Amino acid sequence: LHHGNYLTFFEMGRTELLRANGGDYRKMEQEGLFVVVVKLDCRYHRPARYDDLLRLQTTVVRVTPAKIEHEYRVFRDGELLTVGHTTLAIVDRQGRVQPVPAWMHTQ
Repeated sequence: LHHGNYLTFFEMGRTELLRANGGDYRKMEQEGLFVVVVKLDCRYHRPARYDDLLRLQTTVVRVTPAKIEHEYRVFRDGELLTVGHTTLAIVDRQGRVQPVPAWMHTQ
């Protein structure tokens, strides 16, 4: 698995976590709010290989008035392969930072 593809997995994990908790990213965009990644790190412990069945665990680590932090863990058969972290901010259509909506504090 190419290392850059993990970032796509992380985004999918965030989106599905938001959806599972009743969030609607499309609605946020229609209301003029956008989630942007402002920091990202990823630590690769073991390689994933073609046709591996992987499990992604996405967790909200912290929410403050200005940011949301996530942790991602990728497993194969219970073995930890990768750990990643992102820090997100909310911006408006002009790119100005906005407060994290109150409903996102409970995600």
